[in-house]
Amino acid sequence: MPHERSGALTRARILDAAVELMRTLGLARVTTKEIAKAAGCSEAALYRHFSGKEELFVTVLQERMPWFGALLAQLAADASDQAPEETLTEIASAATRFYEATMPIGSSLFAEPALLERHREGLRKIGAGPQKPLESLTDLLRTMRSRGEIRQDADVESAAAMLLGACHQRAFLGHFMGPEVHTRPLAEFAAGLARTVLRGIA
Repeated sequence: MPHERSGALTRARILDAAVELMRTLGLARVTTKEIAKAAGCSEAALYRHFSGKEELFVTVLQERMPWFGALLAQLAADASDQAPEETLTEIASAATRFYEATMPIGSSLFAEPALLERHREGLRKIGAGPQKPLESLTDLLRTMRSRGEIRQDADVESAAAMLLGACHQRAFLGHFMGPEVHTRPLAEFAAGLARTVLRGIA
């Protein structure tokens, strides 16, 4: 038991260090050696818990920034008694906050094509990637369609892409131009986006 507790504490320290360094240095620049040093452990100890930087990145998203993926999973697992507009508003708000938090971490990869390809391949190997939220939201909309909450001929793939695309754009503009670029609070933006998307599929 003490060994298990020690392992859990080391893993937690590694994740804490990974979050901080990925935010400040970017995913492209930070190394597993730097993460291990910041966590106060050896690089070998890091690799006992994680297969590499890609798995670390995905685990950071799942365990340190879980609000979006957890929300989609919960909504998919439970037949929600929420109105469709309320559901999509909640998703739009969570998606925007998720993209705001993760965009600074991953954006540095685009400056180094070779590293981006390695990261892309690493994500493929563990069945992860930025397409997963889109797939999850599309599946949720299919479930809503099967329950009769949206039209039977609704193009759920396009609706999911429109909603998440708008959330991503808001996050990008906030980072690039500064938060003052947003003329509407997040809650108002999310509600308006949900209503607009729903008009096309309700």
